[in-house]
Order: sequence, then C-alpha cells, then structure tokens
Amino acid sequence: MASDAGRARTSQSQPSAWTAPTSGTTITAGALMVFAGAMAIFEGIAALARDDLIVVTRHYVFEWSVTGWGWVHLILGIALVLAGCAVFTGALWARFFGVAIAGLGAIANFLWLPYYPWWAVILIAVNLFVVWALCAGMQREADASMTA
Repeated sequence: MASDAGRARTSQSQPSAWTAPTSGTTITAGALMVFAGAMAIFEGIAALARDDLIVVTRHYVFEWSVTGWGWVHLILGIALVLAGCAVFTGALWARFFGVAIAGLGAIANFLWLPYYPWWAVILIAVNLFVVWALCAGMQREADASMTA
C-alpha cells in the first residue's frame, strides 16, 4: 500500500469524448425516435394517399390542406427515423438533431390535433419524452465521464 502513494496517477484530467450510447435513457430515446418517426411516416402517407381518410374540421386557425400536412409529417418522420438510428451509434450531433426534430414533431402534432386528436396526443407525448430522454441521457453521461 505504501508503494501506491509513489505511483503516478493514470486517470485523465479531461473527460473523454462520448463514443457510444452508455445510458439506457439514450437507447430508449433512440428506440422511441424510430417508433415516433415510423408513426409520423404512416400519418403522412395516410394524409397523402387519401384525403377523405382524415377528418377535416372547419374554421381552424392553422388550416392547411391535408396533403400539405401529409408532406410535413412524412419529412419529419423520415428525419426522426434517421436521427434515431444515428443515436444508436452514439453520435453527439444525432442527439442535438434528435432534440430539434422531436421538438418540431411535437409542434406539428399539436397543430394536427383537430385532424386526428388521439394519434396526435400520443405522438406529442412520445416526442416530448424523446426530448427529455436525450437531454437527461447527455447530462448523466457527462456526469459519469467527469467522475471517471
């Protein structure tokens, strides 16, 4: 034990860069991003394929054509699936991109409420959980790398 005191420490003074998703929260966020993106893609395809499938309400402030909403959801869904797959690789940019896209997805589904209320509420909740999970996962991993 006395010989341990004379040895130089090999621990790093700077935290190491993240190379892989290390928390279950981040992996869960990636899986939910792929799920929410797939649901948004289905939502977009349904709106593009058949306009009469979606219930259109009258006199809504954010009234767009259903086809326009279909394109919005389709593009956001594809971006969310791609970001979710990138989160599994541990890319830090994918987390920031995922937070932005999930936030936009929550806003788009909020504006989609009159057309499909239950579907929109579920996807709002999933997108907000993704934002929380990505941010909380980054914080936990940063704290863990500072103590290691």
